Amino acid sequence: MFLDYYGRLAIERGFVKPGEVQAAGDEDEDGEGLPSASGAAKPKAPSISHSAALIEDLTAHKTAALRIELANNPEVALVAVVHAMLLRVAYPYNSEQSALQLSLTHERLEPSMKDAESCKGLSAFNDLADNYGHHLPGNPADLFDWLLEQPQDMVMMLLAFGAAHSVNAVEKKFTDRKKGIEQANQLGRALEVNMPEWFETTGDSYFKHVNRTTIELSLVEARGSEAESSVRAAAKKSEAVTIADRLVAGTGWIPSPLRIAPVEAEQELGAESIAEDEQFPQAAE
Repeated sequence: MFLDYYGRLAIERGFVKPGEVQAAGDEDEDGEGLPSASGAAKPKAPSISHSAALIEDLTAHKTAALRIELANNPEVALVAVVHAMLLRVAYPYNSEQSALQLSLTHERLEPSMKDAESCKGLSAFNDLADNYGHHLPGNPADLFDWLLEQPQDMVMMLLAFGAAHSVNAVEKKFTDRKKGIEQANQLGRALEVNMPEWFETTGDSYFKHVNRTTIELSLVEARGSEAESSVRAAAKKSEAVTIADRLVAGTGWIPSPLRIAPVEAEQELGAESIAEDEQFPQAAE
């Protein structure tokens, strides 16, 4: 009910759909919406948090490891390439994506890393590229005939090497490759990638880039609840970083953005996505 342009009383109906008022009242049962009946919002449980820049950095390391592992596994590389191709040609209207950017697109990882020189995967991949460079013909016009003369195992290795260039699991703040980033975990499981072999969690590589709460909770994951009190007692963050560096050394613990997610974790994410879709049914036509 309101006064219209001419000062007359008017009533407009239909702005609120049935059920929306109730939904608004029930919004956010976790305490992030309306306050509870007591008038106080429920306190949030502490959680590990990563900045977008750090997630990009860590997933760049993950991508480097996936690339070198794929380059050394031609059987999986062949499957990965065929999978990426069929997604485009046999299922042209689906929303699935491959971790391989088969244009063939090769994005440099150095800009996404805080310390590219320390990346084991990147260093190993560059060494492999140098090794193949010594065997390939100097004139690219001779490459096709040269490949025809090579034994199949050499061609398969070069296929894996070429496909590895296209792997991209780098998670940037804004991306349209969410499905491709998720598929990188499937690729990692097939390659049996052991990420602690390719990334060591230290003060410089991780702890100095996160807040105190994340440092404490990371140590709980790596060493148990007793380790958390050691960091909490530190007067300064720099001291907490030093303590965390020492306690995590040798444990093989790595931050979640680096991990190759197991099948169970991906199934849970899929179920959550379906549940969210069901909360917003499409209107009848």
